[in-house]
Amino acid sequence: MESKNMLTTKEATLISDLLTMEEWACKKARLYARTLTDMSLAEEFNKIADRHEKRFYALLELL
Repeated sequence: MESKNMLTTKEATLISDLLTMEEWACKKARLYARTLTDMSLAEEFNKIADRHEKRFYALLELL
């Protein structure tokens, strides 16, 4: 009998792919935030990175 919380191989692969995308998006946003001289723009990129990081950890909990 299959548990409701069990993921199919396809679902696990898709979540893994999404994790990779969220990780890269977060890293890029953090890099941009560090290199920008406009502090308000850098702050926005840090907020974007925070959102990607939050989604990354939410996806990670599904695995």
